[in-house]
Amino acid sequence: MNSDPCRMFITDLDGTLLRSDGTFSPTDIKSLQALGDNGIVRVIATGRSLYSFNRAIEIDLPVDYLIFSTGVGVMDYQHKSIVRSIHIEPDNRDHAVKTLVDMDLDFMVHDPVPDNHHFSYHASGKDNPDFFRRIDRYRDFARPLTESGAISRNPSQLLAVVDGDSCNTVLGSLAMALPNFAVIRSTSPLDGVSTWIEIFHGQVSKSRAAAWLANCLKIRSESIVAIGNDYNDMDLLEWAGTGVVVENAPEDLKSRYRVMASNNRCGVSEAIEKMMVMR
Repeated sequence: MNSDPCRMFITDLDGTLLRSDGTFSPTDIKSLQALGDNGIVRVIATGRSLYSFNRAIEIDLPVDYLIFSTGVGVMDYQHKSIVRSIHIEPDNRDHAVKTLVDMDLDFMVHDPVPDNHHFSYHASGKDNPDFFRRIDRYRDFARPLTESGAISRNPSQLLAVVDGDSCNTVLGSLAMALPNFAVIRSTSPLDGVSTWIEIFHGQVSKSRAAAWLANCLKIRSESIVAIGNDYNDMDLLEWAGTGVVVENAPEDLKSRYRVMASNNRCGVSEAIEKMMVMR
């Protein structure tokens, strides 16, 4: 635990601040409001796109900034303006697409921010229910990669859906084949079992977006508390002065970080209460 007074609090969304039934605890909302009253910057860092975030969130949250799509974009939440976005250059896009095709993976190629809920997709022909579930969910925004002009010139990311048994092998192979990219693993929010392997520009991650924001606000990482629940939060938890996880995180993450209550039992509020020095 870092002894510096907290000046920024960063929370993951799904499985951390958001409860399993898709609602927020009134206690957690009050805790976030209290942070603002004490001059502490409040940030949500999520893997969701802006479209997915807005579709899931029905209230105006008491936060200051939103890091979305795992750091592809940063929004000033109070003014609803995008203040940072990153995309993949065409040559790198072509290399990544060829690599995933050669590995016989099922994947999507997402359009740039703010339309990165639109995507083209490549299906290998294998049985992959979670992959097709995601296509069905975004049917109005999905198009086959084989269509003329389907693939974006400057995509925000690629996303491969693999089963849990093969995820470590695929993750290692992609990391070796794509050394200039950020290759990030997360658990599927759709079935809770499959693995999503997300491929971004090399400068994209939750921690890099948070570092950019902290630099703009002149806040040192030692003065930042972060809480998460999954593998795609690890770089953020390592970077922050204090990183903690909720009780519903995977066991190997709970062995590395201090554990708060679950997302359904106000883990965010517990982190705020236990880990922060209110000024």
